[in-house]
Amino acid sequence: MELSGHVDVSAEVEGLKNLRRTIRQAGGDTKDLRNANLAAAQTIVPIAAGLAPKVSGRLAASIRAGATQKAGMVRAGRKLIPYANPIHWGWPKRHIAPNPWVATAAAANEELWLKVYEQHIDRILGKIEGKKR
Repeated sequence: MELSGHVDVSAEVEGLKNLRRTIRQAGGDTKDLRNANLAAAQTIVPIAAGLAPKVSGRLAASIRAGATQKAGMVRAGRKLIPYANPIHWGWPKRHIAPNPWVATAAAANEELWLKVYEQHIDRILGKIEGKKR
């Protein structure tokens, strides 16, 4: 098990590569995809924070969204909170059972973040259609 100190949870969107190519070919800005990915990931942050184990509250406070043009991510932990990864995914050698609160928040609220993502994609496509006219 790699102990990187943080948890990364992401979802793959089918056809995203083709969408990026289509946006580029139509003269659109693929950087808008980063905003769509970030907005979708941000919907999970407060839900995951509510589900996070709370001893000191530092773990819940470390949950944040991130994004690239290719993916949106929800992360927890950092260098000073290295226990996020083993608490989330478990660590059998140390008898730490998994408690995947970030993954649970993302899976249980897929409809919510997917709706936000689709709204952003519709705006991007609307911009492209506006340029064609």
